Amino acid sequence: MSKRVLTTESGAPVADNQNSATAGVGGPLLLQDQHLLEKLARFNRERIPERVVHARGSGAYGYFEVTDDVTDYTYADFLNTVGKRTEVFLRFSTVADNLGGADAVRDPRGFALKFYTEEGNYDLVGNNTPVFFIKDPLKFPDFIHSQKRDPFTGKQEPENVWDFWAHAPEATHQITWLMGDRGIPASYRHMNGYGSHTYQWTNDKGEAFFVKYHFKTNQGIRSLSAEQGAELAGKDPNSHQTDLLQAIERGVNPSWTVHVQLMPAADAAEYRFNPFDLTKVWPHKDYPLQRVGRLALDRNPDNVFAEVEQAAFSPNNFVPGIGPSPDKMLQGRLFAYADAHRYRLGVNHTQLAVNSPKATAANNYGRDGAMATNAYARAHKNYEPNSFDGPTETGRPLAAPLAINGHTGTHEAPAHTKDDDFFQAGELYRLMSEDEKGRLVANIAGGLSQVSRDDIVEKNLAHFHAADADYGKRVEEAVRALRED
Repeated sequence: MSKRVLTTESGAPVADNQNSATAGVGGPLLLQDQHLLEKLARFNRERIPERVVHARGSGAYGYFEVTDDVTDYTYADFLNTVGKRTEVFLRFSTVADNLGGADAVRDPRGFALKFYTEEGNYDLVGNNTPVFFIKDPLKFPDFIHSQKRDPFTGKQEPENVWDFWAHAPEATHQITWLMGDRGIPASYRHMNGYGSHTYQWTNDKGEAFFVKYHFKTNQGIRSLSAEQGAELAGKDPNSHQTDLLQAIERGVNPSWTVHVQLMPAADAAEYRFNPFDLTKVWPHKDYPLQRVGRLALDRNPDNVFAEVEQAAFSPNNFVPGIGPSPDKMLQGRLFAYADAHRYRLGVNHTQLAVNSPKATAANNYGRDGAMATNAYARAHKNYEPNSFDGPTETGRPLAAPLAINGHTGTHEAPAHTKDDDFFQAGELYRLMSEDEKGRLVANIAGGLSQVSRDDIVEKNLAHFHAADADYGKRVEEAVRALRED
């Protein structure tokens, strides 16, 4: 078998890959050494801008299999037949840290799923928590700034974190999740995933249902204490990546049972909580979980950079039968995610293998731009309408239209009967065992006690008192004890 010849990027054979060209033995390097310049220039450009959030991630391929009939609720093709399988790519991530951060830290985990359906790619962008810290995307840059590295100290500052939360009472529910036992998953395999947002399904009769997705791990929930997380992060910063990679390589393929909660669209206006508020859940007694299918991961990427780092997910990638809801945070992300990828990866990022449709071709009139790889026949037009048999619209919306009324302007979300910021946080606290409550309080007090300003501490304590009297009392006593030490 003959050896493959090393070439430059233009395909020219490389004579010497061990020594740079010089002006004589021991002389200075020559600008004409095209191979040297090409290698160095490419090396300088190997890293692209990292994601502002969800920078540290791992991913794998697998499949989603329909196990239960949901055709009464959606006409989405990939959900229309029990037993049908659709290829998927799933990216897990931490949120606040940078690309070099450790895996075993206290942070929400991204759970971004791409379905390569026969009607195009469907992206479901969620987390391992069913709720979030804020309810309006206008506050998202402020929230992330408060959680990221301080521009002066260059590190995450508890004062910034808790100062923002002091001014965001709606964050109390998510704080209770994050500071509880599930705040540091033992691995990506041992945590649930959630679509978090409210979406819309439409059936073939045009009837609309609002939907929430739940991915229940079949490996069981396993989490780390604060002490275990700190130890593991120090020993192996890549612990979750290592676990996922090695499990799949061994053939121990992680899986999740997929459920949905379905709310008839007519219920939304009178439901006791705002069903589109990302800081709240729908209690299962109101809208029980309905099983849909099974998600399994069975193949690792061949190249982490090409397939995990360049994977681009956007919640506005819908397929027929699925669409958005009035969820404000979702509405903001419909723009922000795709725009972030245009910045990071370029306008043609959808042509990368991990992002391009697999079962169908993308047919549109987008052309050119950096790194355009799609080739078109010379007669293909780049405008529409045209007289040359170009692709045309279907005339059928992907989902049912959303009803609107009132005047344009900035508005607070409409109030429902139990729309306060603390009730569900208190409900979650009261579900916990005494040991779980103790760890939750210790985790909160560990950060809040580092805040120097009393007014910030007092505002946060007031939120916990409002959620549950015992909750507030325990946190207050723990913070006071740590600050007195």
